[in-house]
Amino acid sequence: MSVTISKTKNQLIEVARLIFAQVGFDSTTMNDIARASGRGRRTLYTYFKNKREIYLAVVKTELDHLYNMLLEVAEKDLPADEKLMTFIYTRLDSVKDVVSRNGSLRANFFRDVRRVEKVRRDFDLRETEILENILRRGIEEGIFEMPDPKIMAQVIHYALKGLEIPYIQGVMGNTVSQRVRRRDNVIHLLFNGIKRKRK
Repeated sequence: MSVTISKTKNQLIEVARLIFAQVGFDSTTMNDIARASGRGRRTLYTYFKNKREIYLAVVKTELDHLYNMLLEVAEKDLPADEKLMTFIYTRLDSVKDVVSRNGSLRANFFRDVRRVEKVRRDFDLRETEILENILRRGIEEGIFEMPDPKIMAQVIHYALKGLEIPYIQGVMGNTVSQRVRRRDNVIHLLFNGIKRKRK
């Protein structure tokens, strides 16, 4: 793909994202996107067959941005336990930011889970791979101990997916003291578990 084609496609995706965020997926037409981009419908249909396809491209672009942020965390020179906590909160805060930034699009994002899940599949695999690498590094550093880092990475990944909506909605607390208590509980669960220690 040439630089010009890639640039044009990216511009169309960004214009679509802004329109979806303002008026929602259902109220947006391909004509709206073509008009707002300053390009004709023919150009838009060169890159996307329909509105659903451009919507999925918007979601994929947002997930790629999130993945790059998580990669930055993974590359930091931190002990594995600190890196894991930084990863968790970077991920939750970034997902919250993506959804907040996209206004009306957020309703579609959660209502149309199946459509988004297809786009998320690749992201999920890449995220789980980063988590597994952090866990394996922690085992090498003598910080973590677990029977199977691959399975543990999947467990953490799915736990984070389950926390997305409550975190975004502020159910888990938004004040500083609530965030500190939440973080303390996450640290305790991850690193100590819930089973009472024998004396």
